[in-house]
Amino acid sequence: MENKDFNKITITDIVNISNLNRGTFYKHYQTKEELLGDLIEEVLEDLIRSYREPYLQKDILGISDLSSSSIKIFEHVFLYAKFYKITIHSNVLPGFQNKICQVLKNLVLQDLTTKSGLLKNINPEIFSSYIAYAIFGLIVEWVNGNFSYTPAYMSEQLIGILSYTTFIT
Repeated sequence: MENKDFNKITITDIVNISNLNRGTFYKHYQTKEELLGDLIEEVLEDLIRSYREPYLQKDILGISDLSSSSIKIFEHVFLYAKFYKITIHSNVLPGFQNKICQVLKNLVLQDLTTKSGLLKNINPEIFSSYIAYAIFGLIVEWVNGNFSYTPAYMSEQLIGILSYTTFIT
């Protein structure tokens, strides 16, 4: 998909690039769309694991509990760099950017808002949207900058941003 529009990619293209025969492909998938669907699910499952990593063992996550090594979401994006470049720079996967944000929003709603109990006067839907789109904005900026920073640097920046916004009055 880096070099060819998805609609023009054939099963032959896929098996040639992956050094498989057609029989092996059809043993696992009926269509290229089915293969793409599995790839997307794999990326989203890893995104969820990566996002949850810093707070898996905590009831309440504070900014002081975060370190660049505990934040794994940018390592995830870097691992799937080609996928994110394609997603952000092309129309190959229409709506996928919204799906990423929806996954992030749901994570915030499921995990942080229920664990923290700190959202006394804040609408959880609005709060989760803010967090999801802010994180995705950092990802887009990083991809658009051709990953010129390390995942650790991006994690440090996220911690700095979260710390800064905590002190805004």
